Amino acid sequence: MVLWWIFTDDLPEILYRDARLTAAILMGTEVLPPPPAFDWKVMAVATLIHFAISIAYSLLLACLIFRLGLVLAVLVGSLYGLILYAINMYGMTVLFPWFSVARDWITIVAHVVFGVSLASTYKALSGTQSA
Repeated sequence: MVLWWIFTDDLPEILYRDARLTAAILMGTEVLPPPPAFDWKVMAVATLIHFAISIAYSLLLACLIFRLGLVLAVLVGSLYGLILYAINMYGMTVLFPWFSVARDWITIVAHVVFGVSLASTYKALSGTQSA
């Protein structure tokens, strides 16, 4: 969310676009056309989907980095974010082709920041600071 505030020229359009893209996974493609205003149902469904997927991705990364030191874990986290970008924006478009419109540098940065944030937070909270 911080990235959306940094790139204010794209707000709120990018937020609404991403919410519609995500919500369409469960709500269907009829939610894809841009609405003129905020749609709380779309935002709620998109948030729930995003949280569920993020938790699953978080558990996987935790398994990969639990024995690593902080610096290496953060490097792995950044690579993990890039891999998630490739999976989400290229692999998942086989099932959900509408996500191809989100293939941009802001989305790449968001995925890398997710991986780095996840890795650093996990290491800070887990107490597993191996060498």
